[in-house]
Amino acid sequence: MPVLTRSSLEASPLADLHELASELELDGYRRLRKADLVDRILEVHGAGEDDAEPVEPVEEKPARARRPRRTRDADAERAVKEPREEPKEPREPREPREEATVEGVVELLGNGSGFVRVNPPDASDDDVYISAAQIRRCELVAGDRVSGPVRRPRRSERYPSLVRVDTINGQAADEVAEGTHFDDLPCAFPSERFELGSEDPTLKAIEFLAPIGRGSRVTITGPARSGKSEALRRLAGALAGQDGLDLTVVLAGARPEEIAAWNADGAVEPAATAGLAASSDTQGQTIERCVDTAKRIAARGGNAVVLVDSLDGVPPHVARRALAAARAIVDGGSLTIIATSTHPVGGETTVVALDVALTSTNRFPALDVVASGTLRPELLVGDDGAEAIAKARLEAQRL
Repeated sequence: MPVLTRSSLEASPLADLHELASELELDGYRRLRKADLVDRILEVHGAGEDDAEPVEPVEEKPARARRPRRTRDADAERAVKEPREEPKEPREPREPREEATVEGVVELLGNGSGFVRVNPPDASDDDVYISAAQIRRCELVAGDRVSGPVRRPRRSERYPSLVRVDTINGQAADEVAEGTHFDDLPCAFPSERFELGSEDPTLKAIEFLAPIGRGSRVTITGPARSGKSEALRRLAGALAGQDGLDLTVVLAGARPEEIAAWNADGAVEPAATAGLAASSDTQGQTIERCVDTAKRIAARGGNAVVLVDSLDGVPPHVARRALAAARAIVDGGSLTIIATSTHPVGGETTVVALDVALTSTNRFPALDVVASGTLRPELLVGDDGAEAIAKARLEAQRL
């Protein structure tokens, strides 16, 4: 092959250069531009010495793979997948948090919650709130001395809260809670009569004709304006003066005037009130909270009495459940329920029926002797007393 010069190659047609490149077995010569093809041919074949210009050898570089164009979304996705790790400074070991503890006496509120009073009976800023759930779970009653850890109040809270109950009256809370369930405690018919000791004619008639004992299940029945609420209020006054009784008054569906009368009487202040405008569910819940508290008192050997005015506004099953809680626990305490109701609820041990005709004409006592009565009265007033009650009922039937 003759010696090739740059000038001759540049003057040659492109087809001739392709034919020459084919002979020289140059790879990819058809993709090269003419100037690049001339340089490639001179590099492989060599240039002539007569009129050739010195040619610097061209170093063939490997083709670089084309990288895809990066977008902001791709960068963001990569940043999420491969987060940049910042150097971490060593942390100092955290000291264990010490919990404050409290010890005091439980005071229950009408909504089922309560407080631990550190300086009973006075309230102070150091008192600790107890949730209703803890009170139910630990079966706390008013007057219990409890202790346990306390947490600080949150932003929306005024008082610190009790984290848990550790001790109740000096015993571990777990041991106290392991006692027999109230409904499983053995019970018997009431055998210890309440001596009312009142000169009120209605109360004297109740004590003689429809005696009430510790653990009795009592309804005071009669139509509207027969004096049910007044009779219950007088009973509350008579029972309030007796030692060893935990007396609770619950007003459910009561008229505003009746609530005012209870508060003005002063003998027994209502523990919980759900007024006339309250729903039946609210009235039922108000009654059940107070009954639950009384059940805990009775389970621990105390004697509790709950007066309810009235059961008319609650569902029948709620009324029966509240009344059914009353019982005299064998070798233990007692829970007495006395409630007003238009009609007997069912399951009563004592029914006090009032006669609206007698009440409306101011003829007292206003008892309907025939409709009133006590189950197993001999246990409360003896055989002679039970015989006297039977004779009085017989005489009333003859009239």
